[in-house]
Amino acid sequence: MLAILNQGQVGPVRKRIAIATQSLLRDTLTLDDADWRAPSLLPGWSRAHVATHVARNADALRRVIAAARSGDPAPLYPSANTKYNDIERGAERSGIDLQVDLDTSAGELVNLADRVEDWLTPVRFLGGEFPLSVITLVRLQELTIHHLDLDCGFTWEDIEPVPARWLLQWMLLLMRDDPMLPAVNLVSDTGETAEIGGVGVPREVSGPDAALWAWLTGRTSGDGVTGAEGITFPLAG
Repeated sequence: MLAILNQGQVGPVRKRIAIATQSLLRDTLTLDDADWRAPSLLPGWSRAHVATHVARNADALRRVIAAARSGDPAPLYPSANTKYNDIERGAERSGIDLQVDLDTSAGELVNLADRVEDWLTPVRFLGGEFPLSVITLVRLQELTIHHLDLDCGFTWEDIEPVPARWLLQWMLLLMRDDPMLPAVNLVSDTGETAEIGGVGVPREVSGPDAALWAWLTGRTSGDGVTGAEGITFPLAG
């Protein structure tokens, strides 16, 4: 499983992050201020909320990198209240300001990541200990999942096979120890298999990596997937 990246795997994932960033920025460039105020696919959030969240995620991951390089632990966000307030205030901005923020925050994350010498430095992250390299998968997921949420023409079918498999593997790693999820025996078209959840009689669910990932993240009710009828997952991200 790719989810615990070694030093040599970071470069290919970072290239996919760059592609995902440009894809998102290309789509958001077409939005006007009214489009930004319109609802996203996330309940209670406008597109402006989603964009602000993506930008602040880049800032949060920069804090993790900076802390790892200095040897001092740092949380993703100073506090849940700060995170909420930053997103609410940020969502009030103009479309131009949102676009600049998305672009600038992504660029600053890239610049700091370029200076990382050891991607295997251990960090406390998401309730466990991972090598620093895991932030590249977190960022790729963040960009892809919220590109879907922006509801500006991007769908799970637009996700290319290589990043789709990485994203599916990452979600399966995050879900593997949660017995409160629906019991599923998952089989992807590329041969990825996993048993997740513990609620109900296990059901086999199969399909393309991207479709399975979108379903597991709560973005679809099982589009493109076989055997998922009646099974839903909470929104991730």
